[in-house]
Amino acid sequence: MLTSVQQGSLFMVAKASTHAAQTVLADPRWQMIVNRDASGDTLFVYGVKTTGIYCRPSSCTRLPKPENVVFFDSPEAAEAAGFRPSLRNARDKSEILRQHVQLAEAACRTIEQSESCPTLNTLAAQAGLSPYHFQRVFKSVVGLSPKAYDTAWRARTIRTQLHGQQSITETIYSAGLSSSSRFYEKSQQMLGMRPKDYKAGGNNTDIHFAVGECSLGSILVAQSRKGVCAILLGDDPDQLARDLQDMMPKANLIGGDSEFEQVIARVVGLIETPTKAFDLPLDIRGTAFQERVWQALRNIPPGTTVTYTEIAEQIGQPSAVRAVANACGKNCLAVAIPCHRVIRSDGSLSGYRWGVERKQQLLHRESHP
Repeated sequence: MLTSVQQGSLFMVAKASTHAAQTVLADPRWQMIVNRDASGDTLFVYGVKTTGIYCRPSSCTRLPKPENVVFFDSPEAAEAAGFRPSLRNARDKSEILRQHVQLAEAACRTIEQSESCPTLNTLAAQAGLSPYHFQRVFKSVVGLSPKAYDTAWRARTIRTQLHGQQSITETIYSAGLSSSSRFYEKSQQMLGMRPKDYKAGGNNTDIHFAVGECSLGSILVAQSRKGVCAILLGDDPDQLARDLQDMMPKANLIGGDSEFEQVIARVVGLIETPTKAFDLPLDIRGTAFQERVWQALRNIPPGTTVTYTEIAEQIGQPSAVRAVANACGKNCLAVAIPCHRVIRSDGSLSGYRWGVERKQQLLHRESHP
């Protein structure tokens, strides 16, 4: 026979269970679970306290008791709370990724075809998601926020048109900028120079540079008004200078002064200790795809590696493994954009723009700080 204390404890447990069940039953997400509504698969997952697993609304697993259910905005949130994916949910991950990629691609096309960047609310409504959830989905696929993608897209348009036969006036409209003043404001930020100078191949653009030595050999650092635009490694200082000249054939290449030596010292410090934060501004110049890859590289924690396949999946283009490798090869900001942290699927180091031996040394320094 239960004591009065035991009876009271059971009563409190039953009361709490009833309250939890009522809370879940009142949540509209519960009805989506009951109906196996696949439209909720991109909105939330639910965990089952008694089993420790989480599922998507459309999962055909046995319907849990309401009092045992807890809702999460994403699989990552569920896993952070200690839940593991159900076998069905694990199989469905590729399908959810495909849906996310489709939503992100549709949003990218909307951004590209709009005269000005659509608001987050507009893009989210088009995708059928809340603004908060849409932002997370878009960034997980593209690697950039919608606003950052808009900036990268317009920068790419400006670069492409200025390299072509279009006049600066025609480029204003091609880039979707509503006025010449807005164009010059944006283009200076995107190009790091006047548009007419960029169209002339960097003519009259001042690029300060210097060549030094570090434990990995010779190093060249170049900086525009916008930030560090090149960190090159090699064995021959003269060859590095020629490489920079080939990259910027019409720029004014100016040898660094005593003040620039501080920039060199900070970059060399990054080479010697690649685990440290690098807080100098960067002048990153690439296509929208390359910038997505490079942003994904900058998100890799020091001391860890990922594969080219994983990077392709992270940016929402799992079949673009070769293009990811090419983007890594085009990176001209050694270590600041850590392409040395990308390896082949079999674990081998593969090619590296500045030599596999340097890649091996950088990875060793990161894993043995």
